Amino acid sequence: MRILPAQADDVSKLLAFREEAAAWLTRLGSDQWQRPYPADRLLATIEAGAVFMVMDGNATAATITLTPDAEQGLWTEEELQEPSMFVNKLTVARTHAGQNIGGRLLDWAGERAYRAGAKWLRLDAWTTNEALQRYYLTQGFEYVRTVREGGAVNGGPRVSGWLAQRLTGPAEHGFEDQTPDPEAPSTRY
Repeated sequence: MRILPAQADDVSKLLAFREEAAAWLTRLGSDQWQRPYPADRLLATIEAGAVFMVMDGNATAATITLTPDAEQGLWTEEELQEPSMFVNKLTVARTHAGQNIGGRLLDWAGERAYRAGAKWLRLDAWTTNEALQRYYLTQGFEYVRTVREGGAVNGGPRVSGWLAQRLTGPAEHGFEDQTPDPEAPSTRY
């Protein structure tokens, strides 16, 4: 399997990929990702070079967004002074479930962040998805805190505010990495 940057013409494929994941989550009883994701936001993230796809031949096996930009209101100013990269929208195709692709992708993200000079690989997970939170803990992440207020809609309840982090470092992920060298994350002073 190889990992490469997503391209602008992958938007519809990635939106369909997310819809598949949302339907699966619904079957599991989760309310995660029930609102459609805006295509223009996804395109902007792709154009920023932060969206990556795992390809198994011609099939998309997984996707991840890895960015130096933290979502506003989640991390403290002190935490934001530490070089970090942030994982978002990690999704594995149901056809490729059970093969530890998600774990390997997190290892790839941690190594990429390390090569960029980041100390931390950080993420925020769906506040009500306890199974996902347990998954990240089994992948070496440490729980930081849960932020429940200051969501994107009118500052209301935050749906994705369970915060976790793990140190970055070299990793054996097993992907053929076809991505450009990472840029160093910025820190806020």
